[in-house]
Amino acid sequence: MTFQGRRTLTIGGASWLLLCAASHGAIADDTPSASTPTQLPDITVTAPSPIQRHRTVTTRTPTRAVRAAPSRNRERAPAAQPAPAVAAAPAPQQGVLPVVTDQFATVTVVPNEELRREGGATLGDLLFSKPGITGSSFAPGASSRPIIRGLDVNRVGIVENGLGGGGASDLGEDHFVPIDPLSTNQVEVVRGPAALRYGSTSIGGVVSATNNRIPDAMPTCTAAPFQTYGLPAKAPLADVGSPGCLNVETRTSVSSVNRGVEGGMLLDAGGNNVAVHADVYGRTTSDYSIPSYPYLFDQTRPVNGRQPNSATQSDGASVGASYFFQGGYIGASITQNDSLYHIPGIDGADHQTRIDAHQTKIAVKGEYRPDAAAIDAVRFWVGATDYRHNELGLADPTDPTTDGIRQTFTNKEQEARVEVQMMPFNARFATVTSAFGLQGGHQELTAPSPDDPGSLFNGLWNPNNNNRIAAYVFNEFKFTEATKAQIAGRIEHVELHGSTPNFPADFLPDGTPQSSIARNPSYTPVSGSVGLIQNLPGDLVGSITAQYTERAPKPAELFSRGAHDATATFDIGNPNLTIETAKSVEVGVRKANGPLRFEITGYYTRFNNFIFRRLTGVMCGDDFDSCGNGDPTNEARQAVYSQRDAVFRGAEFQSQLDIGPLSGGIFGVESQFDVVRATFTDGTNVPRIPPARLGGGLYWRDSNWFAHINLVHAFAQNDIAVIGETPTAGYNLLNAEITYNTKLTSSWIGAKEMTIGLVGKNLLNQDIRNSVSYTKDEVLLPGIGVRAFANLKF
Repeated sequence: MTFQGRRTLTIGGASWLLLCAASHGAIADDTPSASTPTQLPDITVTAPSPIQRHRTVTTRTPTRAVRAAPSRNRERAPAAQPAPAVAAAPAPQQGVLPVVTDQFATVTVVPNEELRREGGATLGDLLFSKPGITGSSFAPGASSRPIIRGLDVNRVGIVENGLGGGGASDLGEDHFVPIDPLSTNQVEVVRGPAALRYGSTSIGGVVSATNNRIPDAMPTCTAAPFQTYGLPAKAPLADVGSPGCLNVETRTSVSSVNRGVEGGMLLDAGGNNVAVHADVYGRTTSDYSIPSYPYLFDQTRPVNGRQPNSATQSDGASVGASYFFQGGYIGASITQNDSLYHIPGIDGADHQTRIDAHQTKIAVKGEYRPDAAAIDAVRFWVGATDYRHNELGLADPTDPTTDGIRQTFTNKEQEARVEVQMMPFNARFATVTSAFGLQGGHQELTAPSPDDPGSLFNGLWNPNNNNRIAAYVFNEFKFTEATKAQIAGRIEHVELHGSTPNFPADFLPDGTPQSSIARNPSYTPVSGSVGLIQNLPGDLVGSITAQYTERAPKPAELFSRGAHDATATFDIGNPNLTIETAKSVEVGVRKANGPLRFEITGYYTRFNNFIFRRLTGVMCGDDFDSCGNGDPTNEARQAVYSQRDAVFRGAEFQSQLDIGPLSGGIFGVESQFDVVRATFTDGTNVPRIPPARLGGGLYWRDSNWFAHINLVHAFAQNDIAVIGETPTAGYNLLNAEITYNTKLTSSWIGAKEMTIGLVGKNLLNQDIRNSVSYTKDEVLLPGIGVRAFANLKF
């Protein structure tokens, strides 16, 4: 997208914001009375399991026929008749804590309305304060990858609409995740046995983003309730006429802390069994404001109240379409993501480091429900990604003419997955539902540098590739309406092909000439899990899961052999790494209905052969010969990928309590807590673990308004690694927001619905350093700021 296009988009977004702010209740439809009962949202999640539970869809005018679930006699459902007019149910209210009780895994859901209110520029920023989750915060607002229960890049999978994100965020902490919350309708964070669906590299969990880029339902122009979570009804019958329909949504905001402006537009159209989607978005920010001086160990540099070298710019666009036929659909999309962002920190500011990233992604998916006695549904996903980014900066900080490309990362990746869900059958002791899946993929990685072409240590690694294929099965047993169990298993085979030099055993130069040696390791990880859900008195639901998971090492862990600017390390991979295993148990209690909603979870995981970067205490320059030579200009800490046994244990809690009616709405309190403790079996600490956090807040909501204030206290993190990590001070994060949503009369520029709001972040203007970030001693998170946003639906 051109600069002029981005400027047009962002200026247009700001214009929409002003228009919406100028609007008032005079253009709004009548609001429900204060006596209207609270309507809790229906939470639908799709990521945890290949066994999908079909939900009943209410028919509205114009009539939409939805295929009935296949039955034993396999008789086709008669054509739907127009439903009699009934009183509309009250719209679900904003800000209700989504608690998922029908999944065996622990699932955190960020629904569409919360995404619009929170407005994080990255998935890590969006999930930063969720219990059990944080972000890497390497470059706040640009590069922040989700961290789940202290596990990061190589153990947390990120998928979009069922396919891998396809970037390079798992290869370096400074690399962005090419999934933007501005174009996302729902985010699900999955822990537990559902990770078996996506592969052993999701041993810590999965972050799943969904949107409508490949439509899975025909759009309807009948005004939907406010909180739909972006999940309309599934495939209609092909022989039912679908009138032409067009829906448009605009998403815009401005922010004071970074003088940021963002805007997006989404279009959904359909008719004659074809649905089309298109979206475009853009965002630009300046260096963000900070509360105080950012550099803990260098007090000599001017900063002028802003984090140096933290500006960002990103944009993207996508177009997709689906064709609906009897019992299913097939669709495809093409998406372009572009981002140019600066890397904060002393080295980044001195060298004016920035990353210019581009991703093109093609995706195809579909679903078919055959008229068969045994098969309920067949689903498939196919995707191809071409990702490339250049790391730009000054070779000599004192010479502006040396600006250029310092390193290039590329990732060309293809992936395919097919799942078959069987019809439930009565096994006497339980009703059994099974689903089978096959998954395969191919990846090619390069990381060359123009600074020393032909060198043995050119770039972070030599070109390498890997192939993977897997099969998995999920079985659910419904013993009674109150008792359900799940047994799942996965086997995969991974082959990797690359090369690394022959390093001395002590990883110190000894004068022996080095050469690149081909490495072709292969692994066959096997994983399994068992889970139980039990309904308890008082609308409580208890769950317990146990799993055994094996993970094959990833390319960076095997083939790295050079300086890594993001982590300020000289990484040395280990081609002799073995399979990492994890044995875990998790127990939870949840309550989703009524005035009190909560979930509490405790977990214990023991890792054997846990793979991590082991800092040796040796300093290096740009090549291996410089390691340990005493040169004071050496800035990279030598880090060798190693294996040790480790134990992770922790707990998470969050709740909402509706205290009672107040001024026509509902007043309530909320609370949250999370802690993770991670140690090696000798008692030393696993590095870069999040601190314990405790928080609470107040809220008030009615059918239109939502007001909320929340304070989270992060305790100091003093449980640090022996080498290369410093303590992190605690902080208090105070946020507040007020949001107004209303239906609009058709006479006002055609808009049907409007949501506007103000969100205040870090209102205490606290110094916040993230203990999991490699740059925490040089990078503060943004200070006090206010974000104003407006969304319109046409």
